[in-house]
Amino acid sequence: MKSERRLSPLQAKLYHIIFEADSSTGRTFDIWLLVMILASVTTVFLESIPSLDAQYHELFYALEWIFTVFFTIEYAIRIYCALRPLKYITSFYGVIDLLSILPTYLSLLFAGSQVGAVIRVLRLLRVFRIFKLHNFLYQGDIISAALLRSRQKIAVFLYFVLLSVIVIGSFMYLIEGRGAGASQFDSIPRSIYWAIVTITTVGYGDISPTTNLGQFMAALVMIAGYAIIAVPTGIVSAELINAKRGVNPRVCPHCMKEGHEDDARCCNMCGGELVRKDGSDDFKEGLAFRRH
Repeated sequence: MKSERRLSPLQAKLYHIIFEADSSTGRTFDIWLLVMILASVTTVFLESIPSLDAQYHELFYALEWIFTVFFTIEYAIRIYCALRPLKYITSFYGVIDLLSILPTYLSLLFAGSQVGAVIRVLRLLRVFRIFKLHNFLYQGDIISAALLRSRQKIAVFLYFVLLSVIVIGSFMYLIEGRGAGASQFDSIPRSIYWAIVTITTVGYGDISPTTNLGQFMAALVMIAGYAIIAVPTGIVSAELINAKRGVNPRVCPHCMKEGHEDDARCCNMCGGELVRKDGSDDFKEGLAFRRH
């Protein structure tokens, strides 16, 4: 069966402006959007400085609401002109767009929650699509694919590390718990915390062994930490070599997936028709999309 939904001329024009960056109007809109995002994030940063907030609190408050209203209208328009609104809402960018406007509204109920608006900085990921930085998109897609393919191996590795720090922490509790360092290694959970900090080579220094045997064991754990860190790096590196897939910035109006060749007519994920890049004539009658 074929399901058909027709976009009105207005929706089609808005779609090309908001979701596509091929036209001069669309690129201008996206650039102004990036400017607004940067300005809003900068406002959140400045508001967190006590001296500036005390002097310009009212200005920061007004700017934050101006930005929020702008992003709310933009979000509503995206839903309005999306061929499948639910797909956009649940897509990566759709979720980020929603989360970027919620903190300000939540601040009406929970004081200080507007700081969460800093999540808007994630919307700057669109810069790669807007300026057609295909090489950056390609590299980012390779990393994503490598991490996805490595997830099972990394999960097994993390499970092994978890068991290791439990054993190491327990032994350190036995070694140090009754010695001079009893005030530091006073429980197994605290000793496990020391093992995690040491084996990851973070080394806060808030807990340290004082006995000779404890220091010897700590030295072994530190050396092992370097080898442990190399394991996930090697796993991901091996997958990076195998992950090869190109990406272009065209957006599918059906599933909101980015990454289609310039001459592609259908989405390689859902099979839905893509918006024609030369669809200027379609604006007169509206765009009709069919999904098989």
